[in-house]
Order: sequence, then structure tokens, then C-alpha cells
Amino acid sequence: MLSSISYKIARWRLKKNTQRNFLIYCSVFVGLIGGLAAVALKFLVHVMEDLSRNISTHLPFHIIYVFLPALGILLTVAWQHLINRDKIQKGIGNILINIKKNRSNIRSNNIYSHLVTSSLTVGFGGSSGLEAPIVCTGAAIGSNVGRLFNLSPYEKTVLIAAGASAGIAAVFNSPIAGVLFALEILIGEITIPTFIPLLIASATGVVVAKVLYSRQLFHLVTDGWVMTALPFYVILGVLCGWTAVYITKVAAKLEKGIFLKQNRYVRAIGGGLILGLMLMVFPTLFGEGYHYLQEILNGNMEALKEETIFSQWLSNPWFMLLFIAALILMKIVAAGITIGSGGNGGTFAPTMFTGAFLGLFVAFAVNQTGLVHLNTSNFIAVGMAGALSGVLHAPLTSIFLIAEITGGYVLFIPLMIVSAMSYIISRLFSKHNMYWHELIHEKNIHPGQDYSMLNEITLDSIINTQFKVINKGMPVSEFYNILASSQANIFAVLTPTGSLEGVVWMDEIRKHLFETIQQEDTVADIMVAPPAVIDYNQPVSSVMELFDGLDVWQLPVVKNDLFVGFISKSALLNKYREVIISQNKQADFFAR
Repeated sequence: MLSSISYKIARWRLKKNTQRNFLIYCSVFVGLIGGLAAVALKFLVHVMEDLSRNISTHLPFHIIYVFLPALGILLTVAWQHLINRDKIQKGIGNILINIKKNRSNIRSNNIYSHLVTSSLTVGFGGSSGLEAPIVCTGAAIGSNVGRLFNLSPYEKTVLIAAGASAGIAAVFNSPIAGVLFALEILIGEITIPTFIPLLIASATGVVVAKVLYSRQLFHLVTDGWVMTALPFYVILGVLCGWTAVYITKVAAKLEKGIFLKQNRYVRAIGGGLILGLMLMVFPTLFGEGYHYLQEILNGNMEALKEETIFSQWLSNPWFMLLFIAALILMKIVAAGITIGSGGNGGTFAPTMFTGAFLGLFVAFAVNQTGLVHLNTSNFIAVGMAGALSGVLHAPLTSIFLIAEITGGYVLFIPLMIVSAMSYIISRLFSKHNMYWHELIHEKNIHPGQDYSMLNEITLDSIINTQFKVINKGMPVSEFYNILASSQANIFAVLTPTGSLEGVVWMDEIRKHLFETIQQEDTVADIMVAPPAVIDYNQPVSSVMELFDGLDVWQLPVVKNDLFVGFISKSALLNKYREVIISQNKQADFFAR
């Protein structure tokens, strides 16, 4: 029913609009809905966080912090299990999988599920970020708008990126950073035809956020940088690179799950209680952590003392320095526990938090020596960019995000230095960012392989069904007569019921051409087992992987255990070339 409606809508809009104009209209719509979703999520979480903090102030030692995260994660897991039926696709890695292997199709339930589950997780104190859920929501909006109008996989990919850029832009009031995030993380390349719809969606998301929710995440007050601070920015860049490696490794390990031998509800309660105990010691880890981050940006270091059991000792600057170092190490642990126990969130905000406190650590430590005075706000801002650059492997996003948040480009040189150094150091330890690292090593999905183009090809279109049926009992002399009238390089040996028993290669036949044929010699003497057999329902992308891995040019295809024909690598490559030409025409934004 839905597909027939989509088909009718597609016919109508093609009559009324060109494909180029329609994609622009879609990007505006996706940006509008993505901006609304981002505003709704941030508003809901801020209300819940403020409520939680108000409750905690009326209880001794903020004891409520022990139980709130467990409640939030438990409600999140219950929603995913009982209402969503485990169909939610969490994390940016799943977006990349859908782009690469599922023709950019994302389930419609992801439009609302992330809003509900992430607000429950983070609103009750889960120490993770909302950026990944917002990106997943925006991506789901873009994908489903594309499906509604029966757009091509390429155009759905553009709308996925448009939804993601609108979400990021709306959260941070940073349209350029939203676009660059989508290009660097989701698409992986920067082209003008892709850039324009993303710009439109991103700008639309920011306008929606400005109109409906003017509250900013940060109000950074930064000054111009000075040459005497340059060596310390270099030190910060190196530390950000090492910290990025630490974040990536810890997050990857914890996010796979904790208490894996227990059922999901035990994991949620157990992980939530562990997180709650951490919050008792380090209340600064509560939620996204942006509340405390804004306080230190304002120069209010006293905010770090207010709720912690260490408040008496934090008046000592060196003990404060140790406390800041502990926050740097513990934030990503808290985020990993939150996600690993079943909560919904991401590592974007924890990474920014960690980078900010790393910048604070460097500036605070240097200022205690009295040798030189560093601007703390500058180092906090640049530290955020450095950590993001190293973890995401997205230096442009990191630089422009902080530049836009600060409202100017006075820190552009330090941002470039720290982001570049962090990126280089992180790349020395891992070639790919944390999202691609898992996909490559655990799911064998690589950024350079365009599965969407390959999966545009159907096996039916490249199967050669013209073949001679031979059996293993056939005399070799009789088979040579068949060979004389055929141009085939491979022959299938079948059973009477049509099942594949083996193949005969021309390379194998050449070995016997000049040998004296014995009367008793049969096809069974020259047939071999094929190196692999393709299933009729197998994705074309995996067929190409088989050809590359086995270094062969033809493979047999079976359907329901019956032989149906051969696929040649040359036919597959020719078809792939046709698809590339077709999609390049689609991508030529101004030629349509």
C-alpha cells in the first residue's frame, strides 16, 4: 500500500518539478523536521536535568544521583524491548551500514525512538551525549522522506546527510559545522552537488532552533591568542591526540556491553547503579556535562566544588588539578557504562567534555606555576576541538564548530594547530575513526567500497544461463566434442536432479589436451570443486568480495540447491560501470 502511494507521489512530483529542484525542496523539509526534533529533544532533556538537580539539592549528599541513572537506563531498555521490539538502530555506525549496504534505507521507527530513549537516558543523569541520537533521528527523517518520494539511493544518502547536518546545526547553532560533520563522517567526500542541499537543510535547522529555542549550549567568551601561549597549544595538541586514543579504546570496549551474561534488565540496573555511585563521587559527570562546562567557561571554578564530597579539599589548587585529571579520565568511562548497560546516547558530548577539561587542566596547571598566564577559556575551547578532531578524525568539523560557537575566528590558528596535531597522533594509532574502526574489523565494511552502487545491480542481470549440461559419467571424448562447438571457459557438472557436483575449467582441460585419451576416462577425472558457490539471493557486494578474494573470473550460481548459471567478473564489472555512469549523472546537480 505504502509503495503504491510512494509511486503515485513520485509520478506527480516528476510532472511538476525537476529532480534538482525537488531535492532542494526535500532538503528544506528535512532541515525543518530535523531542527524541530533537535529542539524538542534538547528542551525535554534540559527540563529533566534541571528537575533532577533540584530534587538532589533537597536530599543529603545528593543521594538521588545513585538511583536516577538506573531508572533512566531501565526505562530506556524497557522501551526498546517492549514497545520498540528491538528495532531501534543506535549509533552513527548503523547509519553508515544502512548507507553502504541497505540502499540508504532506515526504519521509520528511528524517527521518534531516539528522541524518547535518549531523553530518558540523559535526562535522568546518564553520562552520554545527545548528538548521536539527534544525528540518527535526522538521518531517519531524511531516509524516510526519500523513500516516500521513491528517490534513488544516492538522493536518499544526500537527505540522510541533510537530516544529520540539520540536527547538529540546530544543537550548536553552527550551520557550517553541521554540513562538515555530515560530509566528513557520513559521506566521506566533499562535492558541490552534495554541499548545496546540506547547506540548505543546515541553515533551516538553525533558523528553527533560533525561533523556537534560543537557549545556547555555551556562551564562550574568548580573547585573541598570544604568541607566548603557542608552545602550550602545541602541548595541548599532543595531549588531545593521546586522549583521543584513550577515548576511542575505552569507549569501544565498554559500549559493547557490560554484565553480558545477565539479562538486559539486570544490566540496566547494575550499570545504572555503578554510574550512580560514580556520580556521588563526581557529580560533574551528570548528564551531558554542559552545565558544568558553561560554569568553568564563565570562570566559576567554585561550581566544581558545590556537589562533590571533596569540596573541602578542592580549595587547594593542586588537589583541584588532580580532580580535573580524574574527570578527564572518568567521563568516557561513565559514558561507556551508560551506553554499555543499555542506555541511548553517544560519545560526542563526552569527547567535548573531556577535551574541555583537558584544556582547563593545561591552562590551570601552567597558571599555578606563575611563569606565564594563559587564558583559561581559550584553552577550554581549543581543547574541545582537539579532542573531537582526534576521536572523529574530522578536523574541519572540529575547527568550524568551535569557531562558530565562539562567534568569531580569533582562535582560528590555535584551533588549526591543536586539531591537526591531535588528528595526526590519533591516525598513527588508528587509521579510521571509532565508527569505521568497528565496521571494518567486525563487519568487514570499508569506507572505500561503494556497496550502494553494487547493490543496484541484480544477479539476474548478469547470470549467464546459457550452458551445456554435462554429468560426471560422460566420457572425456564425448565432452571434447561439446567443447569443440562451445566458446565457454567453464562447464557445470550436474546430477540428474540439477544439483551442482563440480566444474570443469579450461585450465584443467589444457593439461589433458595432448594426453592419450583412455576409453574409460570420464568427466569425473577432470572436474574439480569450485572455489566458491554463489547463492541466488546473495548481495552483489559480497559477490564482488568473493571475486576479489579468490582471484577467479567465473563462479557458479545456485538457487534452492539447483544450478542456475554462471557469473563472470567481467560481466559484473561492466554492469558496475553502467551504474557508476548513471549515478554520476544523478549526482550532477546542475545538469538535471
